Amino acid sequence: MLTKRQNLLETIKGGNPDRFVKQYEPFAFIWGNPVSTAFPFPEPGGPAVKNGWGVTIRFQENTPGPFPVHDDEHRVLKDIKKWKETVKAPNLDYPQEAWDQFKPTVEAIDRNEVFATGIVAPGVFEQCHYLMGMEDCLINFYVEPESMKELIDYITEYELHYAKLLCDNYHPDALLHHDDWGSHRSSFLSPQMFDEFIVPAYKKIYGFYKANGVEVIVHHSDSYAANLVPHMIEMGIDVFQGCVTTNNVPELVKKYGGKISFMGDIDNGVVDCADWTPELVAREVRRACENNGKWYFIPCLAAGGPGSTYPGVYDAVSAEIDKMSKELF
Repeated sequence: MLTKRQNLLETIKGGNPDRFVKQYEPFAFIWGNPVSTAFPFPEPGGPAVKNGWGVTIRFQENTPGPFPVHDDEHRVLKDIKKWKETVKAPNLDYPQEAWDQFKPTVEAIDRNEVFATGIVAPGVFEQCHYLMGMEDCLINFYVEPESMKELIDYITEYELHYAKLLCDNYHPDALLHHDDWGSHRSSFLSPQMFDEFIVPAYKKIYGFYKANGVEVIVHHSDSYAANLVPHMIEMGIDVFQGCVTTNNVPELVKKYGGKISFMGDIDNGVVDCADWTPELVAREVRRACENNGKWYFIPCLAAGGPGSTYPGVYDAVSAEIDKMSKELF
């Protein structure tokens, strides 16, 4: 029997996997580091918190994750042309002992069995709209493109500095990077605009990680992004995680399998709901596994990490994937 790590590699390289990769099982996440203290995670239904960029974040109950607060009182950047005076990246200057305190947990990861996996969120596009709000962000791509490029360069330099610290201290061999690039129906930016503004940033970021020991890059965007897949390949993404059903994932597997793999095709909006049933989960897992096949596909909830909004859903999906592995392998 292959290890979880080996089985993932066989799956995404078109080799000889002996079962479906079961959601996030190959990834042991490196959650703690001194920088993460600047990004407190709000509790569902609890009070809002402010992160290191000055962005106020709230996690409403019965939703998949937190989101920024963008009323006039809380929005950080109200005029993109004044971003240099307004936007200040979080501190990355921590003493070495602050990094060392987390090393025992990282060193305990069995890298023969799983990938020691760094996690970065939010990403470049999200950081832009976290600062100014989605409406202003999308408008500014059109009306203030040079200022947007300057801000993206600033965010990218921060990410590269952070990446160097992660790689120097913890040597991750996989990366889960969040950056939602679309709604359920379309990408937020056209492929042409995405190529102009976003692709150069990620070629630098993912190129750095690949040059510093990261073997597998998993990019989370629980959205429609089928039109951006060629750009994902150019960026160096190995796995597009969060590909919801509107992407027509089986067609993506046929067209791009071997260049990139796809992790998802089980929509949280369908199965991760208050009235979920084991029968509903079984139906959706079967559909995803039968339609996508054994290679270049990882059945998974579209959400960007292990777990679910409603208790029991994630484990039920995993159990059904086990059943499909016994049936189809």
